[in-house]
Amino acid sequence: MGALRVGTSGWSYPGGKGTWNGVFYPKRGGGRRGGFDELAFYAERFDTVEINSSFYGPPRPEVSRDWVRRTPAAFEFSLKLYQKFTHPSMYKAGRLKDVPGTPEQLDALARVNQADVDVFRGAIDPLASGGKLGALLAQFPASFKDAPESRAHLEWLLATFRDYPVAVELRHRSWSDDLAGTLMLLNAFGAALVQIDEPKFRLSIRQNQLPNVKGFYYMRLHGRNAAEWWRHRSSEDRYNYLYSADELKPIVESAVAARELVRKAYLYLNNHFAAKSVANAAMVKDMIGDPVGAELPAELTAAYPPLAPVAARVPVERKRV
Repeated sequence: MGALRVGTSGWSYPGGKGTWNGVFYPKRGGGRRGGFDELAFYAERFDTVEINSSFYGPPRPEVSRDWVRRTPAAFEFSLKLYQKFTHPSMYKAGRLKDVPGTPEQLDALARVNQADVDVFRGAIDPLASGGKLGALLAQFPASFKDAPESRAHLEWLLATFRDYPVAVELRHRSWSDDLAGTLMLLNAFGAALVQIDEPKFRLSIRQNQLPNVKGFYYMRLHGRNAAEWWRHRSSEDRYNYLYSADELKPIVESAVAARELVRKAYLYLNNHFAAKSVANAAMVKDMIGDPVGAELPAELTAAYPPLAPVAARVPVERKRV
């Protein structure tokens, strides 16, 4: 039976209405001493985290080395691939919006090249060599449909990063309409199809929550805030959702069943608004009989009452005195 690691997507949300400060972390300027280490605080309670910031730019190698230093030996990081690998149009609209050039020239700049691969490999090398690299997450947009050119790009990506565990998040229904073909491609490279829980729409991918490879299993929970999924004032509003224990139960049962079939399993909560992902991650760990590694802040349990019995079951020796 493989280990089931549970964590959140990201650990630092310092701004916006959905900040974690004052909920999971102390408020800035109020009970928060200088030099407070959010990552170390988080890593006392969970044994893995999914890094989202790598989507916007590969971390510098010295930053990755610092992550290794600040976390326990058994802690693991999963990283989202840089947007240029999976979202070239977003990269073009953001990074290249002020770059002069013809549309053809900008398209060429937006295409991934070997230098991009080498930079990303260098960025994650401290994690890999330190034994703390979980998986790489290739998260494709909902517009990424099953088509010959899409399959060719996905095959190239999997071949390029075949030295690492790669989890692929596909969102468009065309990929599940030809599930056999999709799994044949992923299985050839030992890549895991990400099992996602999110609001489902007509063109959303359909999933069975089963593992497709024996190497590892990867599940992400985005919340079920359908009303604000596509229409919201701020992007963080999409993730303003707290799973109930009843909603989590069948999801956890699927993850527990999957870990019987794989060597490693990862479950990440991405409903990060106001640390709701932290509350749900703690609930999931409690459900699988693996309590969080240290006591939960009183502010968190006060904000989310369903968490109270979970916090009470944290072993005494793990609580601070």
